[in-house]
Amino acid sequence: MASPNQQYHGATFKPHKHFAANSPFFFKKTNLYTLALLLFLCTFSYLFGVWRHEGGGGVLSVNKSAATATTNTIVSIPCNPSKATTAATRGGKPLDFSSHHKADDLDFTLTSEVKSYPSCNVNFSEYTPCEDAKRSLRFKRHQLIYRERHCPEKHEILKCRIPAPHGYKNPFKWPASRDFAWYNNVPHKHLTVEKAGQNWIRFAGDRFRFPGGGTMFPNGADAYIDDIGRLINLKDGSIRTAIDTGCGVASWGAYLLSRNILTMSFAPRDTHEAQVQFALERGVPALIGILASKRLPYPSRAFDMAHCSRCLIPWAESGGQYLIEVDRVLRPGGYWVLSGPPINWKKHWKGWERTKDDLKDEQMKIEAVAKSLCWRKFVEKGDIAIWQKPINHLNCKVNRKITQNPYFCPAQDPEKAWYTNMETCLTHLPEVSNKEDVAGGELPKWPERLNAVPPRISRGTLEGITAETFQKDTALWNRRVSYYKAVNNQLEQAGRYRNILDMNAYLGGFAAALTEDPLWVMNVVPIQAKVNTLGVIYERGLIGTYQDWCEAMSTYPRTYDLIHADSVFSLYDGRCEMEDILLEMDRILRPEGSVIFRDDVDVLVKIKKISDGLNWDSQIVDHEDGPHQREKLLFAIKTYWTAPAEGRHESTRSS
Repeated sequence: MASPNQQYHGATFKPHKHFAANSPFFFKKTNLYTLALLLFLCTFSYLFGVWRHEGGGGVLSVNKSAATATTNTIVSIPCNPSKATTAATRGGKPLDFSSHHKADDLDFTLTSEVKSYPSCNVNFSEYTPCEDAKRSLRFKRHQLIYRERHCPEKHEILKCRIPAPHGYKNPFKWPASRDFAWYNNVPHKHLTVEKAGQNWIRFAGDRFRFPGGGTMFPNGADAYIDDIGRLINLKDGSIRTAIDTGCGVASWGAYLLSRNILTMSFAPRDTHEAQVQFALERGVPALIGILASKRLPYPSRAFDMAHCSRCLIPWAESGGQYLIEVDRVLRPGGYWVLSGPPINWKKHWKGWERTKDDLKDEQMKIEAVAKSLCWRKFVEKGDIAIWQKPINHLNCKVNRKITQNPYFCPAQDPEKAWYTNMETCLTHLPEVSNKEDVAGGELPKWPERLNAVPPRISRGTLEGITAETFQKDTALWNRRVSYYKAVNNQLEQAGRYRNILDMNAYLGGFAAALTEDPLWVMNVVPIQAKVNTLGVIYERGLIGTYQDWCEAMSTYPRTYDLIHADSVFSLYDGRCEMEDILLEMDRILRPEGSVIFRDDVDVLVKIKKISDGLNWDSQIVDHEDGPHQREKLLFAIKTYWTAPAEGRHESTRSS
């Protein structure tokens, strides 16, 4: 047995029998061995540290299999974010967020070792999966059910990338985009003929021009809005959110933006023309949608004003359910504006090719439904009629005991609006104690309402969300958006991004932090979210919609310039395929558009592997609170590519 004082300098070292433990020669040799070993370990440690450092300045490889396609990195941002103009610092290639492609510069093909996703056929360049014309033929035509959302089955989902039309260019910057769009981006001329006399749209050279006209306002949306403004106040901030049913190319919503009124425009998927696509190309908020048998995908008490200008909706039919649905989404005290048939029928009946009796009967039915909803006829002047919803239901409940039509809905959730059938009963307003109280709480005028505590929170109707929660969330997103702008300095350059999507908006803090910029944000509250907060977003004067991200969104390809995805993939873990959500993001993102992912680092690594297969350029970046947070950010850019010209093979090129 070795003595306690026996010295061992290696796992296999044993003292030689000829050397005593106290021999001077033994100590000398032992010290040399020790010194050599220490020197080796120090040198090795130093060289290893240098190798790690020089490998990317704090950059950590996270996906070796994809290294040949795109550098996979976690990048640390300097402490002074004002000097961090790109996602990379030392050693990493920075992402180029700028748009600088040329339509005919398509001579480079990206390759990747990760799973690649091929281009779909050019026939799919305007594919809207849940509003597909062929699929719709399987469904009932009664109440236009066939034109509602009908999404593909799992085995029908495309696993390819939707191509932009050949010659696609980045849209004009706002506000020029309100008036112009490139022909190659939406290559449809039919409207220029069909609506030639109504000033909807003109075609000249390589672009469309939008004079701002409409069926009921051929002299322009500005003049028409001024007419409405002489009847109700559009300037004092009391009207901030609006909904336009059957919006056409959304000129009404486009021109309300200059009055600080944010409009949700919607129209059904056209079989011949892409009217909603024109609206989005102009940089105006819009979704594909229709009033048929399902509720609109918005919460109750969302809009200050609703509008229909010859939108061809049979308002008084089907038990008045279409006006009843407008009542559900209209805020207490809000206005419904109607122009076109049957308003002012005595003047226009010949041009509408209908009889006087027919039009008179239609108006009387509309008046009756509006009265049954306790609306009051506010004014009718010229071609415009306006009704106002009551601020509460105290008087309405008294009248309902007499008329019983329509009856108040039994116990139901007025916020539930995803594949929810419309009803012919009146949606309850929150209870009030006296006739002067606004049901649900009175809102401040814009812009004060943006950062005021929303009534749904202050009244304690959302479990676990308090005024303090709201205020902290607002401050948090102001800080986060500043960090985003430090990483992607194009985010603060006016006009670079116009149409923005927040896939998991919570309280709308991301959008609120961007309200001073010339852009708009579609705030999505997933139906799987723990708390339904979309009503709060509308109370802040912002807009949004419900969505299940296991399905496609009701919008055209190339809708958004920038997509923000906060914890989306953690929320949908195990619910549906990650690649399907990313393919949908690729469909609705414009060429050279950007994505900001925020999630656990392990989730981001998986996202990055798939995004590499989509030919996106991307980098994983540290959390704004530093590298020790498990949550990281992934900044990505969709590279510019289009369908090939006729007779050419598809080409792509990196931005």
